[in-house]
Amino acid sequence: MIQWNDLHHSQLTVPQLYALLKLRCEVFVVEQTCPYQDIDGDDLLGENRHILGWRDGELVAYARILKSEEEFEPVVIGRVIISHAVRGEKLGYKLMEQTLASCQQNWPQKALYLGAQAHLQPFYAHFGFSPVTDVYDEDGIPHIGMAREANS
Repeated sequence: MIQWNDLHHSQLTVPQLYALLKLRCEVFVVEQTCPYQDIDGDDLLGENRHILGWRDGELVAYARILKSEEEFEPVVIGRVIISHAVRGEKLGYKLMEQTLASCQQNWPQKALYLGAQAHLQPFYAHFGFSPVTDVYDEDGIPHIGMAREANS
């Protein structure tokens, strides 16, 4: 059973923040052998939110939602992660459901955008996202920009 948290960054406890940074480092830097600056200054800004999925006290699913201060900019979903320990259990679908529910609750009128790893395009298409860019290289991994209109 997964316990979900949908938290504004100001609600994060130090242990929660530590757990999400640890998971992001484990997956994006170590597992994907992609050295980059994960702590980018966006985690604790404005209306940004964090979706955390816990199993037995361990963070196993996470996504970050960035809300721009610009009126016409889309809400950006990123840092979507499922821990290696629980992959294959379809938690990615549950994580995206939680993330999209948060977007709908907080910004129902806003379009959504994400930079997906290119091989995950069918997964995000399941949630109404369509490609809006060509495939591009981000830190040595093929990505594609995908968007979803408000209330899709």
